[in-house]
This record gives sequence, structure tokens and C-alpha cells, in this order.
Amino acid sequence: MRVIGKVICAVAVTGLMLASAAVAGAMSFGPWSAATSVESISGTSGNLNTAALEGCPFVAQRGDVLYFASNRAGGMGGLDIWYAARTESGGWGEPVNFDAVNSPANELCPMAHRNGRTFMFVSSRPGGCGGDDLYMTRRHQTRGWAAPANLGCTVNSTANEASPSLLETELYFSSTRAGGLGDIYVSPFSGDVFGAPVPGPGLNSAQDDFRPNLRRDGLEIIFDSNRPGGIGGLDLWTATRVSTADSWSTPTNLGADVNSAANDLRASLSWDGTALYFGSLRGGGEGSQDLYVTTR
Repeated sequence: MRVIGKVICAVAVTGLMLASAAVAGAMSFGPWSAATSVESISGTSGNLNTAALEGCPFVAQRGDVLYFASNRAGGMGGLDIWYAARTESGGWGEPVNFDAVNSPANELCPMAHRNGRTFMFVSSRPGGCGGDDLYMTRRHQTRGWAAPANLGCTVNSTANEASPSLLETELYFSSTRAGGLGDIYVSPFSGDVFGAPVPGPGLNSAQDDFRPNLRRDGLEIIFDSNRPGGIGGLDLWTATRVSTADSWSTPTNLGADVNSAANDLRASLSWDGTALYFGSLRGGGEGSQDLYVTTR
């Protein structure tokens, strides 16, 4: 098993610098709009959602690439990571298999780092710590993407890990290591190595809490949970904090404009925080799970 250690120190360079607390605190947003299929965006390929499963969407910092997971035909096996480039009309183009990171096993939950060279995802490929593990790869200017490396068995466990979300000093993800229950964890990141994960303070419940993603300033988190107070199945929930040193607010449900009676899961925010992409099994889609978007 290849484990990332000091090789990841480059992640903590200028590309990882967060917005200042003052600037981040100045962000204010209105309510979320009614969620619609991503294909409703003008100029988007009609092959973004298919009769197969599509989920785990993530938009790169520049808003020019949409990554997602799918088990559609033409992949390398199981769930693969695919990407669609932004078109001149503002939609999303024809999906392409991201073969540099995929394998015959499942790959899902992509995260494109703001530095444009670091890519994190989840895989069940052999040689990990057990179950679904967190992986990372970096792109060299001339050699292309390096072979994906496992984050190691301090972060990963014999259970399933999902949805890495990396900040300057913290890595958030979810894991079923606590006896099969899904919880959100946070691992300290020194710019050199990842520390031992601990449950995300104030975020977990007695039910499942899965697949966190954080706003670029680290002051807002979105995750899916089947805790009481939801609309049905797994719903999208959010919490905020004043600074990355402060506690999270009590999580609140994103409401009926975003959530449905079906499972709504693995959401991620655009760079400016105004768009939220997620997967949903709600009726009226094209397959078992489709990609949706809501704006504010």
C-alpha cells in the first residue's frame, strides 16, 4: 500500500490559504431555490444524468469542471469518476471518464483541490486499509497525474470512509468505523501529515451523518443525515461557525425546496457559495440517482 506522508506537504502552500475570517464573515446569502436537475442548466449535455447512478458532484474552484461518480457504461468497473467541462454557453459538456484515477473497483466522492493539482477521492481498490478508503493524487506539469496514494491507516480504517473535504489545517470526512454508524470526523492537517481523526464536535447524532463538504472558508458545512426533523430518508443539513476555531452551530435541515421524501446526499458548494450540487433518488429523474442543483 502506498501511503501519503511528506509528499503531501505541497498541499499546504499558497493554494491552500483560506480567506481571512473578516472576509469570510462578510459573506451573506439568501434562501435556496427549488432544486432542479443539473441538465436544466442551459447548454448542458443530455448525457449528464442517465439511467445509471450519478452522484457525488463537485465543481472545481474556477467553476470550469464538474466531477461526479457514475456506474454508467464505458467506465473501468463499478462506480467511476467522470468529469464534464463548462461550455461557452455556461452549461456542462459531454462527460468524460477520469481514467487517471479510476480502477476496476469503485471510485467516488471526488474533491478537486483549489491549487488545481491535488485531487482526492474514495476507492475500494485492493491494498487499502479495508472497505472504502480515502486516496489522493497530484498532477505534475509534464508527467500528468501520479498514481493515486492511500492516505494511510491513521485516517482510514477497516470500515468505510467517504467524502474528503480538505481545509488548510483540517480534513473532514465521514466513516462507519463506530460500529457501522455513519459519523463525521475531522483529522488535523499540519501541511505534512494527517493526525488521528476525532468525531466532528457538535455535528453527529444518534443516526447516520455522512459525506461532509465545507465552504472554501471553512465556515459552512453541508452533509447528509437521517436524523429526526428531516423530510424523508437522508436529507441535506448544514451548520456554520464564526471562525475555524469556533464551535459549529446546531445543524439545520436545508428544507423542502432542496430536500425530498427520497434520499438526498453528498452535496458540495461552488467556490462562491451560491450553488449547491448534490445527488438525489427523488422521482422524476432519469435513473436510480441523478445530479441536482440549487442556488441562492
